[in-house]
Amino acid sequence: MNDTVYVLETGAWLKKDGGSLAVLKGSTVIDRIPGHGMKRLILMGRVSMTSGVVDFLMENKVETVFASASGRFRARLGVDADSHVERRMAQYSRLQDPRFAAPTARNIVAGKLSNMARLCGRRSRDYNSPELAAFTLRLKAAIPPEQEQSLDRIRGYEGLGSRMYFSAFAHLIRNDDFPFNGRNKRPPKDPVNAMLSYVYTVLTMDVLSAIQTVGLDPYLGVLHEISYGRPSLACDLVEEFRPMVADRLVLGLLNRRVVTPEDFLTRNQPFQTYADEGDMVKHRPVEMKPQARTRLMAAYEEMMASTLRVGEERAKMTIRTLITRQVRLFEASLKDGEKPYQPFVWEG
Repeated sequence: MNDTVYVLETGAWLKKDGGSLAVLKGSTVIDRIPGHGMKRLILMGRVSMTSGVVDFLMENKVETVFASASGRFRARLGVDADSHVERRMAQYSRLQDPRFAAPTARNIVAGKLSNMARLCGRRSRDYNSPELAAFTLRLKAAIPPEQEQSLDRIRGYEGLGSRMYFSAFAHLIRNDDFPFNGRNKRPPKDPVNAMLSYVYTVLTMDVLSAIQTVGLDPYLGVLHEISYGRPSLACDLVEEFRPMVADRLVLGLLNRRVVTPEDFLTRNQPFQTYADEGDMVKHRPVEMKPQARTRLMAAYEEMMASTLRVGEERAKMTIRTLITRQVRLFEASLKDGEKPYQPFVWEG
């Protein structure tokens, strides 16, 4: 079985049943999860569990992530293998030092924008699109210079590059059933943005899991400022993977017409403010239907299990393994202190 299991059925609950976990809706068993080999359990939406399940997850060190129905990270249940005190002390020290923090943040932004440019450049050739070719050049020009030392200006480069990229995104979609008029979120207002937000959150949870495995503090980053409840380091290290993983995945599903407009429930209502996350989920303008979420997560797991050649040694590894590799490289840069983190730049 896959070592990562998703429960997407809102209103479901889990109970221990021998060597497996039973997934119930009301009193009806709708699925069973074999306990053997499970390493991560992702619960999306209103999913509850008995104390017996909690005991099982803790005893077997199954990392468990709770997310909202829209894919927003809420909490994590995990058992640390050790305290990782020395690693975290190095993290706190280095990321408070502007001489280390600024080059590190700059490299993270450079990796993100380089991978955005790579995706646009590749598709410009595939589609013979001069518009995408022009955006490719503009994205490369938006990469902050190596000598830039201001975190605020580095964040400004990131914001500018992201806006340009999403201005180009409509040219990457080859399916007239899904118009795209720019990035929006909290909540997403159209199916494309709903899919992007969902996959971004799941991908960030994968990065957060790798950070916890390596032993760093996911809540202290460098590009993203400290904010209550936000895993800022995970938000930092996910940036380089958004174009090559999340965006390619969503574009593939759209352009191959794996999803259709009928896979989404839309609500025609004016913009409103929301009392809390639950109120936003209840009244969001668009949401994926359960079968669409299931297909999306199956495609995501297939993407994460795909392999590529990495580094000078051209080692073959899955994307999920690559994420852990990058987190370990980040941890190594904290130990060294002289060499800022080098993000993964996709060769396409």
